[in-house]
Amino acid sequence: MNVIVGSYNPEKMKNEETGKKWFAVYTKPRWEKKINSVLEKKGIESWCPLQKLQRQWSDRKKVIEDPLFKSYVFVRIADQEKLRVLQTDGILNFVYYLNKPAIIKDEEIETIKSYLLQKDAIITVHSIDSFDKDARIKIKQGIFMDQTGTVLRASGKRKVYVSMESLGQVMMVEFPIDHLELID
Repeated sequence: MNVIVGSYNPEKMKNEETGKKWFAVYTKPRWEKKINSVLEKKGIESWCPLQKLQRQWSDRKKVIEDPLFKSYVFVRIADQEKLRVLQTDGILNFVYYLNKPAIIKDEEIETIKSYLLQKDAIITVHSIDSFDKDARIKIKQGIFMDQTGTVLRASGKRKVYVSMESLGQVMMVEFPIDHLELID
């Protein structure tokens, strides 16, 4: 009798069966939503994370959906579909990490999706190169509970910058410092 140890994750099992993985692609500036739509029409699973932001014009305020990651779209594909993705007008290249297209963990995609579902969720994204590395932390409460990361910089008592290494990005999330604990 075979015993499987660990949690059951149907999405992860589906990905293993099909050989599909999440990748990030660079897009032309301000083409994220258009490329997401074109990829979906081609039958390629894609995701352009959007957040609602209030913008002020001279005569009114308006809520818009703005891409979370500027010039990035995520695709879940098998290796043999990479050329088909690159042949899409507006896609410049895959995001590379260690000289290979960066594979984005399913857990990271799900964490971002879960956070964006929260009311009033606001995430600001910065390039990882603009921060100095500091301490390893574990988040004790909230949607990121039990996640670990590197505090790249803290600002005041509420802003913490957490590294998402496979993306080469930093996601800044505001929450109380008492939600964090240092790990050795």
